[in-house]
Amino acid sequence: MARHLKLHDSPLTDRIEITVRFSEVDMMHVAWHGSYVAFLEDGREHFGIRYAGIGYDDYFRTGYVAPVVNLTIDYKDSLRCGDRAIIETRYVPTPGAKLVLEYVVYRASDMAVMAVAQTTQVFTTAQGEMQYAEPDFFVSWKERWL
Repeated sequence: MARHLKLHDSPLTDRIEITVRFSEVDMMHVAWHGSYVAFLEDGREHFGIRYAGIGYDDYFRTGYVAPVVNLTIDYKDSLRCGDRAIIETRYVPTPGAKLVLEYVVYRASDMAVMAVAQTTQVFTTAQGEMQYAEPDFFVSWKERWL
């Protein structure tokens, strides 16, 4: 049975618009499925800038990293070379020392849903030590934005 992502209402949402480049498509000019991972990265990076405190520089400055440990994508339709796409990134409140984000990828011309995705990131020290309690910077971020 196929697993489909159920989207959550989110108090924090951000959108960024991108253009699908030639280097991101296959020989049929359709966005290669792996390119969507980079699209999500664009959304995640922009989200971290808009909601200051969980951007990549913030992690490094506080001595942490947040590797992606789970990624799920449901592909709905195809983006093509030259299409404008909107990457919507949503914060999902969860217990524990992790950051869960959901994404909706829209074709900008008609707002059709192209993909729905979710990433889970955990916190580790720069040396790779897993953090089971929320780092102070993440607690402060949640207090500021939620």
